[in-house]
Amino acid sequence: MQKDELIQLHTFLLQLKTHLEDIVENNGGIEFQPYTKLDVTPYQVYKSKREHKLAVFTLSKGIADLLSNNNCPGLEKISGRLNQMSGRFMTDKEKELIRV
Repeated sequence: MQKDELIQLHTFLLQLKTHLEDIVENNGGIEFQPYTKLDVTPYQVYKSKREHKLAVFTLSKGIADLLSNNNCPGLEKISGRLNQMSGRFMTDKEKELIRV
């Protein structure tokens, strides 16, 4: 996937996140804290492809967690797999940032 395509996907997922937060109970947004801590938005085109890829996986995991916490069963496995995928792209510094 090219970087510009990845940024488009990132933009779509961010819009989906905003829409879902409006229609479901989001428990204060705890599902999206790791994404927020990454501090990578689709509008930061100067960020690396790896950073956007990590943001996409982290944001997707947050969306899966939000839906699984709101009567959409079966997304726990998807959330776990997305967590594994995001772990592949994280540096040690990012892992520490998200844990804190």
